[in-house]
Amino acid sequence: MTQKATNITWHQGLVTAEDRTRLNGHSGAVLWFTGLSSSGKSTLACAVERCLCQRGCHTYILDGDNIRYGLNKNLGFSPEDRKENIRRIGEVARLFADAGLIIMTAFISPYADDRQAARNLLPPGEFVEIFCKCPLEVCEVRDPKGLYKKARAGQLKDFTGIDAPYEAPLNPEIVLETGSEQLEQSADRIIGYLERQGLIPAQ
Repeated sequence: MTQKATNITWHQGLVTAEDRTRLNGHSGAVLWFTGLSSSGKSTLACAVERCLCQRGCHTYILDGDNIRYGLNKNLGFSPEDRKENIRRIGEVARLFADAGLIIMTAFISPYADDRQAARNLLPPGEFVEIFCKCPLEVCEVRDPKGLYKKARAGQLKDFTGIDAPYEAPLNPEIVLETGSEQLEQSADRIIGYLERQGLIPAQ
């Protein structure tokens, strides 16, 4: 995106990322949950946050629906709006991670280029892409909001998986078979990954 503002200067604070890691007892990071609607992104993000909170980690969830109530209330679901939606979330997530928190973002984020742009904002190792891999037919059966039913009936346009594309990650850090795995199993796999990468202390 083109920088419109001029005569601006980035101001560097006196507290470093290392200072925040030492204070918090863990690194800042972005856990980027991506997948179809009803693939389990928000449910899993909440389960992981609970596990991390029990360990004393500082966390926050940026959920797709919640963000559209405020920060992104002026955006719809066209390809252009989806791109801007993810751009803003990537920038906000970067700020949270820089503050030393472990951020979970639960967004469909259907386009690979947009997810890569979000990844590029973070230092290597601090962006963890988590693909909630769930067959479309399973997502449609779950459909807690009735969105697939509306999309099939033509009442919702540009709905991912029906009349809008989803570009599955090619090399995510974690792939979860959320159509068949138990929630606790998936959450444990994520926690284990964070431990192995040194983002949180091992127990």
